Amino acid sequence: MQGDKLPSGEKYTQREGKKEDVEGIRRRTWNSFSPKHLVSRRLRGMISFLGVFGPGLVVMLADTDAGSVITAAQSGAVWGYKLLLLQAVLIPVLYIVQELTVRLGLVTGKGHGELIRDHFGQKWAWVSVGTLTLAGIGALITEFAGIGGVGMLFGIPLWVSVGMAVTFLAIVVWTGSYYSVERIAIMIGSFELAFVLVALWARPQPSEILAGLTQIPWENSGYLYLAAANVGAVIMPWMIFYQQSAVVDKGLTIRNLRAARWDTVWGSLITQVIMAAILIAAAATLGQSHPGIPLDTVQQITHALIPFLGKDLGVLFFALGMIGAAMVAAIVVSLAMAWGLGEVSGYRRSLEHHPREAPWFYAIYTIALVLGGLFVISGVNLVDLSIGVQIMNALLLPIVLGFLYLLALKALPEPYRLKGAYAVVVGIVVVITSGFGVFAVLNTLL
Repeated sequence: MQGDKLPSGEKYTQREGKKEDVEGIRRRTWNSFSPKHLVSRRLRGMISFLGVFGPGLVVMLADTDAGSVITAAQSGAVWGYKLLLLQAVLIPVLYIVQELTVRLGLVTGKGHGELIRDHFGQKWAWVSVGTLTLAGIGALITEFAGIGGVGMLFGIPLWVSVGMAVTFLAIVVWTGSYYSVERIAIMIGSFELAFVLVALWARPQPSEILAGLTQIPWENSGYLYLAAANVGAVIMPWMIFYQQSAVVDKGLTIRNLRAARWDTVWGSLITQVIMAAILIAAAATLGQSHPGIPLDTVQQITHALIPFLGKDLGVLFFALGMIGAAMVAAIVVSLAMAWGLGEVSGYRRSLEHHPREAPWFYAIYTIALVLGGLFVISGVNLVDLSIGVQIMNALLLPIVLGFLYLLALKALPEPYRLKGAYAVVVGIVVVITSGFGVFAVLNTLL
């Protein structure tokens, strides 16, 4: 990966080499289309504020990926509404972890892998990016399995639906800038809101939802396993790498910290509302007619919902939600891998560069997509493979969250450093989240 590196001794960050920063782009765009004398300063400030939004929303939409959809559907089908309260509890957990990535990226101007290299050495940086690569390939397999499952619902061969998805995702990144890729990702991810319509369509009973919120069978190992699976579905290694690199590649700075935090807040709320909607839809239908029956694939979930939602619109909405979840996650995972490997090895890594200027960045993004697609169409047992991916992600959580916590203590200057009571709270969140992941592994293997 030497062809697109800078000369020896020079460091590269995504911000270098840009003709103007994000504030300059916004000012130029505003002056071109909206004369200042026609609007108030507050309105201009609001538009500038909204211009920061994107990385947090995209990564949170990707968090509700194909594997998470299956996990939420399993939770509702097996336990009714008894795991619904957990979806709300996970909102602050998700925000706490991802806010640290935003803070690290905006204050230092560096990606996650680059910070680990600078503060812990090249060896640990490769360990960290190795966890990213393993988790990323595993996630891509899950996403393309979801896309293929939707295709088969409509009679489309697996290799056709997966091949079309890989081709589309490659074209989006190879031909677009950061802003265009972000907007397309948000547009695709917005299809996930179809799950909310599915939940309303299922006509859940408010009294049953309230009863489920108060009935928590903590002594049941099966319940605890699915609770651990839901926790594990919230934090993925690629989420941390993506959001930290994205805020840097977008050209955001410490001046944008407040808006970037709100971006993360809204993203956390939306992704957990979607997870709750999937759980409610499954609980209101499958949890009533066939309680306790597990569902392992997209086809099983959809066919089980047909008697309640109808064969046409109900299935169509569920399929749209799954496509949106899987496609936006595939974009995020592949970009996270391309950014992360570049941060450790040193090659150019920005969506603002033409593919000729950053060949390794675009090549790794495309290779990741192709490898994930090939695994899915190869005929391997996708259910067993998905279980293996979940186990691997759980084992990686202590490494990923551990590095994030240490960087927040060490890499930030005094005004932004993690400290005091909040540092203790974050530490507890890291330990509990990692512990639930390890518990899920032990409960599966033993």
